[in-house]
Amino acid sequence: MRIALKKFGTILIARSAGKEAFLAFQPSLKEVPEGEKIEVDFEGVKVLTPSWADEFLTPLKKKWKVNLLNTKNSSIEGTLRILERVSKI
Repeated sequence: MRIALKKFGTILIARSAGKEAFLAFQPSLKEVPEGEKIEVDFEGVKVLTPSWADEFLTPLKKKWKVNLLNTKNSSIEGTLRILERVSKI
């Protein structure tokens, strides 16, 4: 399964917005068996904050294998480094 984050917007900020996006995507995730690979595509995303990413990516990584695509953006790279340090994901 591939998740195109740009459908949630190009500026992904605020913990509450990340949580809302994850909850909105829940019905699609019910079809994905636990442990299966999910691709998260950042194409088109200009800004990603650690709080938004923590609410969306951390729950994904706890249940599924996640491959991150199109992360060559300083905002995305910085956020992913922070999450890696803080959440150990």
